Amino acid sequence: MKLLVTTGMANASIDLAAAARAGVTVCGTTGSGVSTAELAWALILACRRHVVTEDRALREGRWQTTVGFDLAGATLGVLGLGRLGSKVARVGQAFDMRVIAWSQNLTAAQATSAGATLVTKEGLLAAADVLTVHLKLSDRTRGLIGAPELAAMKPSAVLINTSRGPIVDEAALATALTAGTIAGAGLDVYDTEPLPLGNPLRGAPNTVLTPHLGYVTDATYRAWYEQIVENIAAWQAGTPLRVLTPSAG
Repeated sequence: MKLLVTTGMANASIDLAAAARAGVTVCGTTGSGVSTAELAWALILACRRHVVTEDRALREGRWQTTVGFDLAGATLGVLGLGRLGSKVARVGQAFDMRVIAWSQNLTAAQATSAGATLVTKEGLLAAADVLTVHLKLSDRTRGLIGAPELAAMKPSAVLINTSRGPIVDEAALATALTAGTIAGAGLDVYDTEPLPLGNPLRGAPNTVLTPHLGYVTDATYRAWYEQIVENIAAWQAGTPLRVLTPSAG
């Protein structure tokens, strides 16, 4: 093997250091940059207005079985205010939500530039009506939202994760949902994918579960396939593009 091309600019399944030692060039691709942020809002709206529950109830012959929650005036808590988190924050403003944010290295100026207010982690958990996760998975973020953090959230709050599954403790989340510690969750990512049939999240109440669809759009796929061909041609020409290195991974 001399060249390995992956979709996206990060892939936890690839040992970039081992590839470098073996002389294998690893190249990535960039997507639309908006698809995951858009899916986060699809999950937020589905959870807050019980879209899946009402769709199922209507098909079964029932009518208006739940009471939803307005977004206007509610607090959007953004955990990680990078490229995607900032896009989600701006949409929250359009819904007339109060937007707050926290991550370990986030500054007040960075938060303000995205239309958010910097708060502490504790303040984020306590105030958010919707808590949406937009962090990269690392040793620092793995299990960042566990049982203590879920217990600190409002019983009426919903958790949205379109980032990486292991950032949220799945077992603790399933327990919190069953106990009613939080009101619901919209999830697109999981510890193990595809989600195993016996995973407790499948039976947890008040959930909207999607099969890692954040990147699955026509525009993203078109960009990826074009860039894969570009990467191969550039490597053959001796000028590889979008090279992933151990430090970047």
